[in-house]
Amino acid sequence: MKLDILAFGAHPDDVELGCAGTILKEVSLGKKVGIVDLTRGELGTRGSAEIRDQEAAAGAKILGAQVRENLQFRDGFFTNDEQHQLEIIKMIRKYQPDTVLCNAIDDRHIDHGKASKLVSDACFLSGLMRIETELDGQKQQHWRPKAVYHYIQWKDIKPDFVVDITGFEEKKIEAVLAYQTQFYNKNSDEPATPITSKNFLESLNYRAQDLGRLVGVDFAEGFTVERYLAVNSLDDLI
Repeated sequence: MKLDILAFGAHPDDVELGCAGTILKEVSLGKKVGIVDLTRGELGTRGSAEIRDQEAAAGAKILGAQVRENLQFRDGFFTNDEQHQLEIIKMIRKYQPDTVLCNAIDDRHIDHGKASKLVSDACFLSGLMRIETELDGQKQQHWRPKAVYHYIQWKDIKPDFVVDITGFEEKKIEAVLAYQTQFYNKNSDEPATPITSKNFLESLNYRAQDLGRLVGVDFAEGFTVERYLAVNSLDDLI
């Protein structure tokens, strides 16, 4: 199955938090989108890997993703080495996305920056013909995505561009809250974490509103780029 967009996250819920509005909008426009989680989030304070698996499936359904896979790398301890790069290359060659979305280039959680560089490196290497991979006994063809964009997470990174997600913000929050163990729940008796506060949940809206305000829309999500963006005409810019 060829996908238009493949979104990677170090943990289940990274994609929902960082770029769910963009995915929802692209799906509404007819794009085929898939998600690949690198780990099962097994080191998370709340819930369990098994519960996160169920929550991830629910989130993918809300987003309208065509597929969601988990590479089961070690949460907290995966590295940017040949072994991990090859597993991501297999996913890129399997789904042949034109666009890859991945973690923030720098963030509070150490896995986010690591995943960002790991996926970016794998996107480049996936285009090299002399790197040979097989999946399910079949030799894969080389493939390099046209663009790699990094969503924004905990840290307030200045975006290079924003996507208008007006009309999709409520559905984004619904996808985030599919992770019932991870975010604000006034009735939970589990330990508190930085992402379980009411303020964190509300920050998803007020960040999107602020980015939207800056470009004259209601809600927006921001991304950083690895190379210059190009347009055919000034009319392509709004």
